[in-house]
Amino acid sequence: MKIKVISALFLISLFSTSCTELNDVLEDTGLTEQEVVEGLKSALTVGTDTSVTVLSAVNGYLGDDLVKILLPDEASVIVTNIAKVPGGNLLIDKTIEAINRSAEDAAPEAKEIFVSAITSITIADGFAILNGENNAATEYLKSNTTTELTAAFEPKISTSLNKKLVGNISAESAYADLIKAYNTASLNGLLFPMVTTNSLTEHTTNKALSGLFVKVSVEEENIRTKASHRVNDILQKVFGE
Repeated sequence: MKIKVISALFLISLFSTSCTELNDVLEDTGLTEQEVVEGLKSALTVGTDTSVTVLSAVNGYLGDDLVKILLPDEASVIVTNIAKVPGGNLLIDKTIEAINRSAEDAAPEAKEIFVSAITSITIADGFAILNGENNAATEYLKSNTTTELTAAFEPKISTSLNKKLVGNISAESAYADLIKAYNTASLNGLLFPMVTTNSLTEHTTNKALSGLFVKVSVEEENIRTKASHRVNDILQKVFGE
């Protein structure tokens, strides 16, 4: 994407020129280092806030095919043989709904971690991201927050999976009921393979975070490419064409 203030060679200049030469380039663009970093931080703040707000709403995950969380890989045999399980399709639907409700419940946990990562962005980080691809900021956040987000999400996801968020049943209960019904229909493995593992917390955590970064990436590209998404003066100045 064309960015008004930075040429295609600017990133090279950033790492190969002296401070005096860098200042000359900044003067040519009409921006200060502070403005560039401020613009990037604003873009990330807007993008992450929007993503977390959208995903934490009812149907934030469930209603969006880009991020909707399906059953774990271990359950693929259930899906394949579901026609043989009495009431199986309904059990799958309820389980998927409950899993996604748990992800929606946990999504706000990301906000504080994102704020910390955004605050720590340096001038060098800022210019590299700004001059990168339309998802460069998202990739920066992913590389700097995934470990912390996973640590924060797993216990929250585990708690959410045990909440009765759909009717009077939790995602863990719904999944357990689905596995039990399937294994019973399989005659405990005589007719088709049993399911003996349950990785619901790990699976939901990974998929919830993956979906979160998908939405942040969408918001970042919108800010970079669509004037209507540059909601304040600094975004308009840094990302305007």
